[in-house]
Amino acid sequence: MTPYRWWRDPLFIASCALYALNRWVLKPRVHSAFLHDHFNDVLMIPCALPPFLWLLRQLRLREHDDAPTPGEIVLYLGFWSLWFEGIGPRFIRGTTGDPWDVAAYGVGAAGAALWWHRGRLVRRRAAP
Repeated sequence: MTPYRWWRDPLFIASCALYALNRWVLKPRVHSAFLHDHFNDVLMIPCALPPFLWLLRQLRLREHDDAPTPGEIVLYLGFWSLWFEGIGPRFIRGTTGDPWDVAAYGVGAAGAALWWHRGRLVRRRAAP
């Protein structure tokens, strides 16, 4: 298996580009509840998880250079959902927890997991 490309992962690059496009181009010009409230939340796992896992790898807290595993995706989806939608709003003024944000994180995580493990899924489907 080839090592994960961290900063050159096409999903990471596309997600970060879409985040920037939405934040600085679309949101100021397009009046869409989804773009304003949840689109960037869908991009959270594909944008945030690769650099976070890269940092863990640099600190030798992650033992491999593979794409994010399903367990890592679920772990950090749960942790960040709890942090940003449960704990954070209790201590940061002007923020509120939103279960729809958690749903958006989950959609992004599921899409990212399918992308990062597409080779395994294709091989499994091709096996007799």
